[in-house]
Amino acid sequence: MYEKFGIFIDGAWTAGSGTSQVMSPVTEKSLGTIATAAVADTQNAIDAAAKALPALVAMGGFGRADALHKAADEMIARADEAATMISTETGKPIAQAGREWVLACDQFRWYAEEARRIYGRTVESRVPGGRFEISREPVGVVGAFTAWNFPAALPARKLAPALAAGCPVVLRPSSQTPGVAMVMVDCLRAAGLPDGAVNLVVGNTDQTYGPIMADPRVRKVSLTGSTRVGQQMIRDAAETVKKVSMELGGNAPLIVYDDADLDMALDAIVATKYANCGQVCVTPDRMFVHEALYERFVEGFVARTSKIKLGDGLDPSVGMGPLINARSLETIDRIVQDAVSGGATLAFGGKRPSAFNTGHFYEPTVLTNVSDDQEVFAEENFGPVAAITSFSGDDEVLTRANNSTMGLSAYAFTASPERARRTVKALKAGMVGINSFALAASEAPFGGTNFSGLGREGGSEGIEDYLDTKLAQIVF
Repeated sequence: MYEKFGIFIDGAWTAGSGTSQVMSPVTEKSLGTIATAAVADTQNAIDAAAKALPALVAMGGFGRADALHKAADEMIARADEAATMISTETGKPIAQAGREWVLACDQFRWYAEEARRIYGRTVESRVPGGRFEISREPVGVVGAFTAWNFPAALPARKLAPALAAGCPVVLRPSSQTPGVAMVMVDCLRAAGLPDGAVNLVVGNTDQTYGPIMADPRVRKVSLTGSTRVGQQMIRDAAETVKKVSMELGGNAPLIVYDDADLDMALDAIVATKYANCGQVCVTPDRMFVHEALYERFVEGFVARTSKIKLGDGLDPSVGMGPLINARSLETIDRIVQDAVSGGATLAFGGKRPSAFNTGHFYEPTVLTNVSDDQEVFAEENFGPVAAITSFSGDDEVLTRANNSTMGLSAYAFTASPERARRTVKALKAGMVGINSFALAASEAPFGGTNFSGLGREGGSEGIEDYLDTKLAQIVF
């Protein structure tokens, strides 16, 4: 499965210094052997990126745009291969895997055009005969670290804006799902970028993360991962004063007001909650439903949830695959059992399905009468668990929704434009969806506040973290 890849350094696939196994979350068996990097390999990748910086800058924005469009063309041609790889490694349904690859392609299209629009400006100076010229320059070599849950979308969100800005990248994808990042890098290899503009290393923290964070030539790091890892990265980046951007955990509130279109809301919420087996940082974790709709909402939620088919994501009829590993399975089961022991009502699911002897499968689960302080509600559970409670008034629910250290995404369903505007203004989150969960688009800035991260990916804002601002005072 991984035979034609390896680690990618200075324009070539190499064997690396070690190997490891990638395990299937469906069968719990090995999918294949991948090459892994030692410290020397990671150092070679950084060397190659540093060497490539002048050539990548010299291409100019228009040259880099052409290369990114070529990469997107190559990605489209390899869509079936990529979708199969995503589904095989993560277990997610093949249709979801295909959509993820399309979103990844779109990142390269968007930033190909942003590469042509890196603007400066001129400001009149108070010095006679003078003027200020403000220009934007690539920050330099970038270290990019991505999680396993979206193994195509997450690398694309970092590679595309970095390369558009003129920054060479050392990418370190998750060792649990490295294959689709390898496919993506291979598409970039075919796009005409300078050797060393893109590098890929896989391996343990000491062999990959450590050298990248310690090297002063790496001027920017970007992470998608847990808040705990993000906090450590900020500390490590301080040693060499690297620029940092990161998308961390979420604990998204969802408010269903009493004027919401109930069927429309239920169709959207159930589909979103159980996508990727609930392993999505922006999924609705805390569901607040107005007491006037509460019973009908729960009834409709359970009815829809009960129709979800579990299984191998490569089967087109499957609606939900497994969790990524045994540790996640154990954590989710513990959280559910603790919630029930603490007084929550198990309305559906709540255990490993008896039909599966292997794989990290867990039933799509619905918990009702959940209290705000229970772990399943107060913290990101990252699994197929819907935690539902009720509310009676707008002020009350907005206060409860904001009772979190996280601030990635938030959602509300209402028929009132006035209520929608008030909710958007009141909710403490980097992104708010009203009657919609469609936040992850290449043209839109994706990211959070508070403990959910720093910076934005996507939109015209997404390239900003890869650029330095230079000021020149020119007097004649």
